[in-house]
Amino acid sequence: MKFTIKEMNEKIAKDVLNWKYDKPYDFYNNELTDEAMEELLDSSYYALVDDNKKLVGFFCIGKTAQVPIGNQYGVYKDNLIDMGLGMSPTHVGKGKGYEFCSFILKFIEENYKSTPIRLTVVKFNQRAIHLYKKLGFVMENEFNTDFAEFITMVKKVNVKGV
Repeated sequence: MKFTIKEMNEKIAKDVLNWKYDKPYDFYNNELTDEAMEELLDSSYYALVDDNKKLVGFFCIGKTAQVPIGNQYGVYKDNLIDMGLGMSPTHVGKGKGYEFCSFILKFIEENYKSTPIRLTVVKFNQRAIHLYKKLGFVMENEFNTDFAEFITMVKKVNVKGV
């Protein structure tokens, strides 16, 4: 599958906020609110579409990829590139995650040369954690909120010639 990055727009943001996942991944379900729309349209989010221009997922870079309460635990103190992502429920669990994440990582690595990449994942999502390990991420920190336990994972970027 070939992916293309598109700028997040109102239509895509509404689609993303209306995605509904099956349990236990319903943890990732959102609500279509003004605040949620504002966040998705803040220029840190990108959409990924396939060859047929169908929405496959999204990703974000920077503070919006962090779980805010993690700051209390110091998990975001290092100066790394934070990455967040979401795949359409129609594509989840169909073996497309590696290709999807690899495409996003390539984009980030090309735009933020030699800066390690960090992501935050909910601890119960072993399917995603397994994928991130295959992509070269290693566990770094853990922290809890009132509603979930999280893990931060880091991928060191290869620097050629070093």
